[in-house]
Amino acid sequence: MKYLLWSLALLGAAMGVIAIFAATRPDDFRVERSIEIAAPREKIFPMINEIRVMDTWNPFARQDGVKSSYSGPAAGPGAMNAFSGSGGTGKLLIVESSAPSRVIMRLDMEKPLAGSNRIVFGIVPAGAGKSRVTWEMSGKMHYVAKLIGVVVSMVRMIGGQFEKGLRDLKTIAEKK
Repeated sequence: MKYLLWSLALLGAAMGVIAIFAATRPDDFRVERSIEIAAPREKIFPMINEIRVMDTWNPFARQDGVKSSYSGPAAGPGAMNAFSGSGGTGKLLIVESSAPSRVIMRLDMEKPLAGSNRIVFGIVPAGAGKSRVTWEMSGKMHYVAKLIGVVVSMVRMIGGQFEKGLRDLKTIAEKK
């Protein structure tokens, strides 16, 4: 019985330390990844600005069991994808686009954790016939996300998905 009490006390203390550590984590997060693509910005821009086309290379939309419902215009501000799947439920909305250099989106997640994040795709020239595409997401880190982040690096996990998506975008853009 004595060992059980000591074990429970030790476990409680460890959980307290983790909870306090999580509370000290930053309130904001930012994830950014870039890739160079051998294609002009004018060719790449519609692959991001048109939500249905974007979903052909977006790794989050290509997960097993993801169901999408599109509304609004096909491209540009107002184009939206409401999605649900094992990774979560939410909406992705294009709020601003400036051809051929930038698309800004808002990601509103309902599940597994509610939150709203800003996504920016930047496309800049990178030499003769080449472009550098940057995918950035930023937002608030709520306490539960901070707590999960003590064990699982959400920035590393999201960054890995961005890298995969950018590689897939590169493959598609360089084929045509």
